[in-house]
Amino acid sequence: MREPHKVQDDSPERSILARLIMLDEPVEADPLEELHGLATTAGTEVVDELVQRRQTADHSTYLGKGKVEELRLMVERHEADMIIFDNDLSPAQVRNLEKATGVKVLDRTELILDIFAAGARTHESRLAVELAQLEYSLPRLKRMWTHLSRQAMGVGMRGPGEKQLEVDRRIAQKRIHDLKAELAQVEKRRQRQVAARKEAPTVSLVGYTNAGKSTLMNALTEAGVLAQDKLFATLDTRTRRWQLPGWGTVLLSDTVGFIRDLPHSLVASFKSTLEETRQAELLLHVADASSPTVFEQITAVYEVLKELGIEEKDTLLVLNKIDAIENPAVLNRVLDRYPNAIPVSARSEKGLQCLIESVGEALGREFLDIEVDVDVADGRLLSYLSAKGEVLSRDFGDHITTVHVRMPVGAMGPIHKSAKAIRPIPREDGQPIVRDPKDVDAIGPEATDAESSDQDPNSPACNDSTSDVA
Repeated sequence: MREPHKVQDDSPERSILARLIMLDEPVEADPLEELHGLATTAGTEVVDELVQRRQTADHSTYLGKGKVEELRLMVERHEADMIIFDNDLSPAQVRNLEKATGVKVLDRTELILDIFAAGARTHESRLAVELAQLEYSLPRLKRMWTHLSRQAMGVGMRGPGEKQLEVDRRIAQKRIHDLKAELAQVEKRRQRQVAARKEAPTVSLVGYTNAGKSTLMNALTEAGVLAQDKLFATLDTRTRRWQLPGWGTVLLSDTVGFIRDLPHSLVASFKSTLEETRQAELLLHVADASSPTVFEQITAVYEVLKELGIEEKDTLLVLNKIDAIENPAVLNRVLDRYPNAIPVSARSEKGLQCLIESVGEALGREFLDIEVDVDVADGRLLSYLSAKGEVLSRDFGDHITTVHVRMPVGAMGPIHKSAKAIRPIPREDGQPIVRDPKDVDAIGPEATDAESSDQDPNSPACNDSTSDVA
């Protein structure tokens, strides 16, 4: 007798969103908007939402008993497959909630890890995601196994045996150790690759997920990289050449987007992927100016940069998506707090000229275009110029070699000690390329008269971009 044909259900899983908000915690206009975007990105269909405000979380079920019962009724009414929390839950709370509602329960971290696992494409990002998932799952192995019977032992080895759970935990710990070792090798290799790039300075795009970093990269470089209106569309670092007026070739890199309460294990795992950001001369912090939570998003990005140890790096704040703002007062509210920010629209290319000029000015604060006279016998200094700067030309004489080099400001110390002479290279308008008054001490007193100290080096090159909104 033939078995009946089973029809596979390809419909997405139905999810219910939940969040507990503490009484002293600020509340957004739509407290579940971001979680809704995460759940949709993960491929689920959101059928209902629940929010509770409490003084403290319940130690056993996180939500109060009444809200847990309300969740159970929601599950029955919508025939939901899962409940997704916008909070981090303990393993015991997850087990208790699953027992009370009858469906699987995911917390915020597990959902983000699932999205990263689905979007990882390169070997490096897959290693990073697997490591983060294992570190998250290790204390939760109890809910992953039901076969906890003792293992049978061979002749001469009779005894209590070893629980399957303990075997699984040891295997997971061994895999975590191997992944960390492999990622350490990947990070060293990436550091060497990034450090070996001497042909151009690097500018790195950072920002909240879905702030428009990839769209901005396409607008500046015509790179044609993937740009989608979804969270975490980019997980792997991509670097493209950018012809920056007045500078020539600049390397522009696009990195993984950040998010509020980004799991610490993910930040640690993706350190090798973020090596471009750590080594960049300049960061472009892209923020979605049209988002009602733009201030919280900017703060979240700075927190991740602080965790990476690069919060002090020279950064330009770029307020993207100004074409989506109907009321200019919305943008003005952001500019009141961040007056040096640069408003742009990557999609319509409004304000990009101001951004380009500001990047040139910022790079000028970090680099000096100079001529250095070096004794022909001073091979150490000649080698140092090649290693730390971008050598543009060499003029060999009988006793002196004149090197035209673009040097980072922080690398000028050994040059000042050993060089026979240092001269700033004038721009087309006749002014020397020295962007910051403090750089004069590193070059020599001859640049003092040419440098104007009236301009704030932290201000953008143009301030009229707000007119693009109206």
